[in-house]
Amino acid sequence: MHPPFVLYEAESLKIKNVCEALAEDANAMAVFLIDASGQILATAGDASDIDTASLASLTAGNVAATSSMARLINEKEFSQVFHEGANSNLHISVLPEDFILLVVFDDRSSLGLVRLRVRKSSVEIIQMLEAARNRGTRSDESALPFAEITDDEIESLFSRS
Repeated sequence: MHPPFVLYEAESLKIKNVCEALAEDANAMAVFLIDASGQILATAGDASDIDTASLASLTAGNVAATSSMARLINEKEFSQVFHEGANSNLHISVLPEDFILLVVFDDRSSLGLVRLRVRKSSVEIIQMLEAARNRGTRSDESALPFAEITDDEIESLFSRS
């Protein structure tokens, strides 16, 4: 598990734009970027009829379960999982660093089209997430907020005079 990181608004907007393009290009109903704990990082499409929090949480659990199943048969992971329903389908892609891309689609699209579009979008999303993670793990002190404030200045803020 990787340490948590923060997505700035501009980064979040770029990821959302990629998810929106994916939803449009794949004729998907909805697209979600989810972390391994089931938190939604980005959404696109029409998810008004979906309990998105539950879907994200269950998707993360599904990925954890299928990862355990993969290890039982000596596989590292199943990088993609597909669930086919009578009216809707789910395509789940496991991205590096514990992220999940979930695409909800119906008969207006096809599994082949979704897989093709997910492959392209995943590359873009992974690059953005890696850039955010790298920005968040820089070790130089100038990357820290208020790094220019000295210990003496902090002490003077909290001392009674």
